[in-house]
Amino acid sequence: MRELTAVSLFTGAGGMDVGFEGVGFRVLFANELMAEAAATYNANHAAGVMAEGDIHDVIDRLDGYRGCDLVFGGPPCQGFSVAGKMDPDDTRSRLIFTFLDAVEIVRPRAFVMENVKALGVLARWESVRKRYLERAKALGYDCVPFLLDATKFGVSQKRERVFFIGIRENKDKFFRPHMQKIIESLQKKAPCVRDLLLPLGRAGTEKNPNTCTAKITFATRPVMRSSPYAGMYFNGQGRPIDADGYANTLPASMGGNKTPFLDEEYLYGDAASDWVADFHKRLKDGQPITEEEPPKRLRRITIREAARLQTFPDDYVFCGTKSRIYTQIGNAVPCKLAEAVASAVKQYLSSENE
Repeated sequence: MRELTAVSLFTGAGGMDVGFEGVGFRVLFANELMAEAAATYNANHAAGVMAEGDIHDVIDRLDGYRGCDLVFGGPPCQGFSVAGKMDPDDTRSRLIFTFLDAVEIVRPRAFVMENVKALGVLARWESVRKRYLERAKALGYDCVPFLLDATKFGVSQKRERVFFIGIRENKDKFFRPHMQKIIESLQKKAPCVRDLLLPLGRAGTEKNPNTCTAKITFATRPVMRSSPYAGMYFNGQGRPIDADGYANTLPASMGGNKTPFLDEEYLYGDAASDWVADFHKRLKDGQPITEEEPPKRLRRITIREAARLQTFPDDYVFCGTKSRIYTQIGNAVPCKLAEAVASAVKQYLSSENE
C-alpha cells in the first residue's frame, strides 16, 4: 500500500500525531497556537512540519496539501466540557466548524475530529452535532461520531472521548457497524496504574524527577462519594489515584493543587493498603479525623508519570515551564487511543480499494 499522508490541526504537543504516525501516516503539515506545545512538537517530529500560530492565520496554506489522505485534530473542548462553562458562544466552540473549513480546502479521503464526550452524547449539544454532521455531509463526507473509552485501548486512564470520523464519497450503507467492528477488534486492556508507573522508579529519581510539590491538605468541607477516588476531601481538584485501577481523566489544569496524587508507599509495596482508601473508610464509618494533615507518603504525580498515563513514549521531550508541560499533557489525546483510531481508519481506507 502506498504511503498515507495527513494534515494535523489543533495539534497540541502531538499526542494524536504519535498515534497516527505509529501506524504509517506521514504528517505533512501541523498547526498549534500555544508556543510551548509547538516547541514540544518540533522537538519530537519532523522539521518544517509545524506552523505555529492561530489557525485562521495559516488556513490558506492548506491549499498546498489538497488531496492528502487525512485531516485529523482535536479542537479546544472547553466550550462543550461538563467541567467548563458549557457555553455555545465560547469562541473555542466554533473551532469544530473551522476544522471543517480546513477539510473543505484539503478535500482529504477521510477526517478524524476528537472532542469531549459531551459533544457526542449530551442533548444540550444535539443541535450543534446535527449542524456539524449536516455540514460534513454537504462537503461530501459520511460522518459518524464514535464514543471510545481509553481504558479499552491500552490507556490506564478513565477518559472517554468522541471521535467524528468522516469518509469522502462513501458508498458503504453499513459504515457505522463496519467501522465499529474494526475499532472493537483493536481493543487492548490497559495495565493498572501500578504496573504502568513502577518501571519509572520513585519520584525524585533521575528517570522520574519530582516536578510538583503542591501541598496536600484536607478539604474544609469534604464531599463524599462511594469510591475513595471520586470524592473531594482534599484541597484543590487533584483527585487521588487508585494504584490498583485506573486514573481519572488528567486535567489540563495540572501543575498545582489540581494535580492528581497517589500513595507512593502503597504504589511501591512498602505499605499493605492505600492510605486514601483507609481514610475514606474511616470517614464513612463516622470516625473523627485525628491527623492535622495527610502523610508525606501522598504526593502529586510527576510530569513523566502524567506522560505515561497519556501513553507518550518515555523519551518524548516536553518544552516550557513545568506548569505549561502539565497543561500540554492534560490537553493531549492519549497516544494509544489515537493509534487505535488511526489503525481503524487506515484499515477502512484499505478495504475501500479492495
